[in-house]
Amino acid sequence: MTSVSKSIPLSKISLALDWTPNTNHAGFFVAQSQGLFSDYGLDVSIISTDDPIYQGSYLSKNEDKKNSEYNTPCGLVAQGLANFAINSPEGAINWNIQSKTSSLPSLKTVAALTQRNTSAIAARPNILRPRELDGKKYASYAARFEGRIVQQLIKNDGGKGEYEEVVQPMLGLWNTVLCDESEEGATDATWIFTAWEGVEAELRNADINLFYLEDYGIPYGYAPCLMANSTFLTQESETCRAFLKASAIGFQYASNHPQETAEIFIEDSLVPKDHPIYTKAFLVRSMEILSRTFLTPEGSWGSMEKKRWDTYLDWLDENRLLTTYTNSRHPKEGISTSLDKLRSGQGGARIPRQEIDSRDIFTNDFLR
Repeated sequence: MTSVSKSIPLSKISLALDWTPNTNHAGFFVAQSQGLFSDYGLDVSIISTDDPIYQGSYLSKNEDKKNSEYNTPCGLVAQGLANFAINSPEGAINWNIQSKTSSLPSLKTVAALTQRNTSAIAARPNILRPRELDGKKYASYAARFEGRIVQQLIKNDGGKGEYEEVVQPMLGLWNTVLCDESEEGATDATWIFTAWEGVEAELRNADINLFYLEDYGIPYGYAPCLMANSTFLTQESETCRAFLKASAIGFQYASNHPQETAEIFIEDSLVPKDHPIYTKAFLVRSMEILSRTFLTPEGSWGSMEKKRWDTYLDWLDENRLLTTYTNSRHPKEGISTSLDKLRSGQGGARIPRQEIDSRDIFTNDFLR
């Protein structure tokens, strides 16, 4: 391991999480707890989604704050408020599309946090198959392709894809599925990570059914993935490499030592103490699941395959999801539209597949 002299000032780096701290982020917290970042000359701050920086007071000066949504991890990177951001594969593709047609800076995916998809659509126990989501309420994160992916999931199972897409505060979506269906705001399904919300359901004896995209002919990218500003990657390439090297060691440790990694979450108070579910047993179970997904068969962390990105892009194209309009709670004429209109085919002009090069979306260069 390469280390730096303690007399040399550390480079300040920040990582914007996509959620409150959880086991998907394990390697970063291992690197933080074990001093790996400082060994590589970095002073790293990890920004959780409950940080005030995610709220409207930190929105870009170019936005109408009254009509703006909360900041996103990539939004923080775009504004120079963070160096790295965790995102979904559809979010990475969305950013690539938007940066080509707007003033948004280019962001690129530099590492995959996991090698296998551990996300799924979680539904109430009375919904046995995706097609039974027709006529039901789906709690949406309002990601660019999300609603149409769920629609296609239903269609691929023989349904019509006609469901109600409900947009509520993101951190509370899971609870709308777990609550009694008679409660106000209750929904029937949402997208979860099986090693986090899935473990919570298991320990709470909550009966849910899980629908994996791949089981219904839908390929998926690397989720979650790590992104950075392309300019930062060019100007601070060695800093980026140092961050990824320290993170890789952290994820390799987490893969080989799931129980000890769970202890780090407890010792460093990374999960809410007042939540009865987030116990040592919960964290150990979650880490046991995820520890098998962090690394490639060769034992490395972060690397991505072009074929997997291309397969996902091809599927989006074949199903006419690559269109110009983004979804928004506050649609702007010619730029964005509502979730319902997207699902009904009013997504703007179709973007030719050849205009989206996966090499612009991801790189393995900084893992070397």
